[in-house]
Amino acid sequence: MNTTAYLLEASAEIWKAYYRHPFVLGIQNGTLDKERFRFYLIQDYLYLEEYAKTFALGAAKAESLSSALLFSEYLAAINRERAVHGGYFEKLSVSAEELGTATRALDNLSYTSYMLRVGYEGGEAEILAAILSCAYSYEVIAKRMLSERPEAESDPFYGAWVREYASEAYAAENEKLIAALNDVTKTASQTELQRLREIFVNCSRYELKFWDMAWQQKKD
Repeated sequence: MNTTAYLLEASAEIWKAYYRHPFVLGIQNGTLDKERFRFYLIQDYLYLEEYAKTFALGAAKAESLSSALLFSEYLAAINRERAVHGGYFEKLSVSAEELGTATRALDNLSYTSYMLRVGYEGGEAEILAAILSCAYSYEVIAKRMLSERPEAESDPFYGAWVREYASEAYAAENEKLIAALNDVTKTASQTELQRLREIFVNCSRYELKFWDMAWQQKKD
């Protein structure tokens, strides 16, 4: 079993909860209240600012040029996400001024603070484990949506979100991250793997909390 499979097995029950979450099901079925989605988008915009910094730390701590480039190149995928956000911001009348004064909800702040701490204190493997729990979960969720409701990708409002995260381009970026994690942990000790498991499970729990936060529009 490779490292990624080990981490996914450890967090399987948490990931199953994503698929059943009312926020996720609302996107899948095209029934999610737009005010909830608006709140989520603003918080995700703020989240991505810190998420990008974690990739920058990965590039700085990479053990090879190819790994450094991998972290740097993934920032292009983040830019694609921000472009999708931009389309929704226009539809939902979210102004640059509103984004500029928006503050992170407590769950968002806690999540990004933890991820950045992993980035500052850990090495390449730890950073990959932290970011994969977010990056790969979005791909899995979007593809699950399409398996449950194929017409989700053509939903007039939420279809753009589903198409982005179910896209081949997004999956290709994740495949590179997965391969990199498996490669750098080929000779990892059991203690090192346990540490990666802790990070991945913690970040998966934070992801579930993020969906809860968005559903409840919870700021504190």
